[in-house]
Amino acid sequence: MKLKKNWILILLALSCTCAMAQKSNIKSAESWVQNGEVRIYIWEKYTGSPKNKPVIILAHGSATAGKESFDLQVPGRPDFSVMDALAKQGFDVFALDVRGFGRSTHPTEHFTTEDAASDLNAVVDYVMRERNVPKVRLLAWSYGTQYAGLFVMAHPDKVDRYISNAQMGIDSVDIAKRRPNLKMYQEKVYIQIPEQGWHGRFYSLTPNENNYPDVVDAFAKAAASIEKNTPTSPQLDLVTKLPMLDASKIVVPTMIIHGQYDDVADTKQLLPFFEQLPNPNKRYVIVPDAGHMMMLQKGHTIFQQAITDYFSEQF
Repeated sequence: MKLKKNWILILLALSCTCAMAQKSNIKSAESWVQNGEVRIYIWEKYTGSPKNKPVIILAHGSATAGKESFDLQVPGRPDFSVMDALAKQGFDVFALDVRGFGRSTHPTEHFTTEDAASDLNAVVDYVMRERNVPKVRLLAWSYGTQYAGLFVMAHPDKVDRYISNAQMGIDSVDIAKRRPNLKMYQEKVYIQIPEQGWHGRFYSLTPNENNYPDVVDAFAKAAASIEKNTPTSPQLDLVTKLPMLDASKIVVPTMIIHGQYDDVADTKQLLPFFEQLPNPNKRYVIVPDAGHMMMLQKGHTIFQQAITDYFSEQF
């Protein structure tokens, strides 16, 4: 019995060592791209060498920047970084900050969703040139589905496949909550959100048991740290411009994915959109035990597996 227990302890130790080695093998880099007068920040992660790997670009939403959205590091929980999960599968992964967010230029006036799409286009061109790839894989989250969707419509030749995560619907619960704030969005280019204010999105329609308090706290701390001033431009466009996308013009292979409890994405609004997507290599995925913050909630491992499979599949 003692020998068996020792073997179990050795196997557990080896498992932990292998996990740490895999984690430490992930490398990171940062770069900048100029788009007119705007300087755009890019965060990158990969294992080994970035050369000869398929490239993924991640487009964040209206809350916080790319690194904080897709590469959240939670003490004692190494499995919440989407960038790490994809890097471990052999991808070269990039996350940008569009203008107004994170480390990128913060304009003094409102910017548009078309401006954000232009920032994404500049990053895609830079990455394609630097990595010598003809196309990129693209994942967008929340408001990111709007500017990324516009980009895909305009530049399908640059996109191998596209994942739309939590695509915003005009009749969603969340958009209805934002409409009364229209005057504030028009009058204020930026607002300040205290750390506690970043908790709310985890609990909108999502049961408490599908959240991890330490993960919620880690996200709130990271978001409050980088977003001293949060732009209202995305909110202004979401309240006044939806719908912005034409499904018939998104001609690349596309996955639509959202959480079971998402307050901006639901089957009533997105299934008709999905049906109009012309490419037959398309998927519609609903992740259980998750809401709008799916990447950081109970369903996050199912989400990671779903997007990894779609990005890896040979069409």
